[in-house]
Amino acid sequence: MSERLEDIAVAMVAKGKGILAADESSGTIKKRFDNINLTSTEDARRDYREMLFRADDAMKNYISGVILYDETLRQSARDGTRLADLIKAAGSIPGIKVDAGAKSLAGFADETITEGLDGLRERLNEYYELGARFAKWRGVIAISDTLPTWSAVRQNAQALARYAALCQEAGIVPIVEPEILMDGVPGNHSVERCYEVTDLVLKTVFNELYDARVKLEGMILKPNMVIDGKNARKASVEQVAELTVRVLKANVPSAVPGIAFLSGGQSDVEATAHLSAMNAGYDMPWNLTFSYGRALQAAAIKAWGGKDENVPAAQAAFTHRARMNGLAATGAWTEAQEKNA
Repeated sequence: MSERLEDIAVAMVAKGKGILAADESSGTIKKRFDNINLTSTEDARRDYREMLFRADDAMKNYISGVILYDETLRQSARDGTRLADLIKAAGSIPGIKVDAGAKSLAGFADETITEGLDGLRERLNEYYELGARFAKWRGVIAISDTLPTWSAVRQNAQALARYAALCQEAGIVPIVEPEILMDGVPGNHSVERCYEVTDLVLKTVFNELYDARVKLEGMILKPNMVIDGKNARKASVEQVAELTVRVLKANVPSAVPGIAFLSGGQSDVEATAHLSAMNAGYDMPWNLTFSYGRALQAAAIKAWGGKDENVPAAQAAFTHRARMNGLAATGAWTEAQEKNA
């Protein structure tokens, strides 16, 4: 595997492949396990992720990279193989979540700032030695009729740019993730309001990346789609696709090799349909693909239920969703394929 940032970034957004976000924090994975009545132990978390990484068809054909949590990057499978090595053996690239989460932004009600810059240079050097070749940092932007404030947008954009510069210094490709929350405050914003906020956020993020001397050819953008709030869903698949492509073309330089969308609370099939509509309907200078967590894993974790005997069924569910999104990444997905698979 090449060690050039540009080559790693291009491989991460290879046509027909996307990124598995398996970087759930201990708190988040506990919630997922609570839904299947499974205690969240270190071994249970290891077994679950190992199951995904050993789904050969999915990993080799549809997954270009895997975002890991700190614990997972350090773990080994039951047979002693490092989980990062399982990922590499499948031809995929190990990555790492490096932010410390969104915390309340002092002085700004309902807004957050992502923390984790302290000591990041040293952590990135360690993660590189552990095999990570890309990283992720999520900046969370609240949306309503009055939010976000300019200060919250600017501070999160500056943190994303500082993180990205440190990643590239360490030989690690940064995934830059500014997310306008679909559930919002209170989640009833229109798709037009989402467009306005996404436009402002992307403009600000790329201005900060430029000022921080981040090499655009060696990064990946992970944005939200332009979509209405979860409590006000009206926009059609075609409208979401059209507005998302429009805002990207207005703000994202063509030097960026690829854009890997977050699902942001969309249903599994909805996230797939929107991605496919963009790839099928528009000519763009970047590869558009997926970087989904729950939208790739929900069916698999339900099928697994924490039981070894369910591993084949869970892997089949994961492979199905990976294949559907692989098709969407080329614009070839259809509802008929979804129903007939």
